[in-house]
Amino acid sequence: MSKPLLLIVDDEKATREGLRTALEDRYDIYIAEDAASATTLLEQEHFDVMLTDFRLPKEDGMNLIRRAKALPKAPVCILMTAYGSEELAVQAMKAGADDYIPKVRLQIDELEMRIGRAMRSQHLEQENTTLRKSVEAKFGLTNFIGSSVQMKEILETITQIAPSRTTVLVLGESGTGKELAARAIHQMSPRKDQPLVTVHCAALPANLLESELFGHEKGAFTGAHERRIGRFEQAQGGTVFLDEIGEIDANTQVKLLRFLSERTFERVGSGKTMTADVRIIAATNRDLASMVRAGTFREDLYYRLNVLPVKLPPLRDRKDDIPLMAHAFLKEFARENDKPVVDFTVDAMEALLKYSWPGNVRELRAAVERAVVLCRGERVTERDLPETLRSLEAPATTPATRLELAETSALTIKEAEKQLIIRALKECDGNRTHAAVKLGMSRRTLHRKLHTYQLENL
Repeated sequence: MSKPLLLIVDDEKATREGLRTALEDRYDIYIAEDAASATTLLEQEHFDVMLTDFRLPKEDGMNLIRRAKALPKAPVCILMTAYGSEELAVQAMKAGADDYIPKVRLQIDELEMRIGRAMRSQHLEQENTTLRKSVEAKFGLTNFIGSSVQMKEILETITQIAPSRTTVLVLGESGTGKELAARAIHQMSPRKDQPLVTVHCAALPANLLESELFGHEKGAFTGAHERRIGRFEQAQGGTVFLDEIGEIDANTQVKLLRFLSERTFERVGSGKTMTADVRIIAATNRDLASMVRAGTFREDLYYRLNVLPVKLPPLRDRKDDIPLMAHAFLKEFARENDKPVVDFTVDAMEALLKYSWPGNVRELRAAVERAVVLCRGERVTERDLPETLRSLEAPATTPATRLELAETSALTIKEAEKQLIIRALKECDGNRTHAAVKLGMSRRTLHRKLHTYQLENL
């Protein structure tokens, strides 16, 4: 089996050669002394890992990481620096770095461990992405979890607009599932057997985004050593998903407007007009209408994009969906981590329902994953949840609720659980599905407990 390809980028020869000597037994090593040389190598080879210094001549390592992560096959990126700080580490992660290590305490054993961990994580993510795409191709909208009025309206809208050829603009806060909506639209369209190509506009600097979208000719600019096919050409017959469309610069806005109007473009460095039959789905968490009024986004482009808008609601506005989503995530992560976790306690579910979820579905998913990993039994407790959820103030108690709490505390755990189930069934008029949601457990778990407590006839 061939060794993984490792690119070392550092302007200090001693550091480059030292790392090469230490790591060459396990990796095929390439070296570069600056960002320009590294970029050239990245265009020529598919590296598994890039290890780069922060301080580089002319351009820092973070910009190099952003460029590397924008590649179709992005390497694991680890940033090294002699100027270690928590703020710099945060910036590195935002730039796309998989890890960050200060040079002052750089140990080869630790570096190898971090590289291995990051590669395993990336491999798992790639496997999950492949599996997710396969599932989406089969089931389309079944990846959306929720039965609230808002979600039903969204699903009806997606079902209605998917078969058309018209441009779609997906709006919503970060973490609401805009990319999932785009994939569902593609998978339910006549283009589903053709490529779905995603472009993360915010991850690319302005001077590279145009080339990424439209491609470039050899010699079009410094570093353009060969012709490159753009994303519109790659997606011929399919769909291009432009994520964070509000981040594109004025020059690219003009060229995108022309493409939307005529479906024609030129590669950078070429005067030849080309065509591409693709559907555009754009997404943003920004207020494009306000940006138009402020003069930072073209009005004509906004109207071209906003033909079929789909607005995804934040999770705080559809809290009825939280129990369903939480249980789906719990099942997924219990299986991934080989944990016997099957449910949430009542207190844990109440904490999930009380929280405002500024990070939306993405934050809920992360919270459930953390809880499953930390859970010591079969049910996630409030203690297993992130501190931001546990620190919420409990609602004020009335004399009646204080009496209920006092009565409950005098019971055994099993007796208290039995009383809670009886109460939930009464409040839900015997509807077991609603009672299960109210109790924060699955319908199957509720049936099992009804049998245990001999309550089947309720």
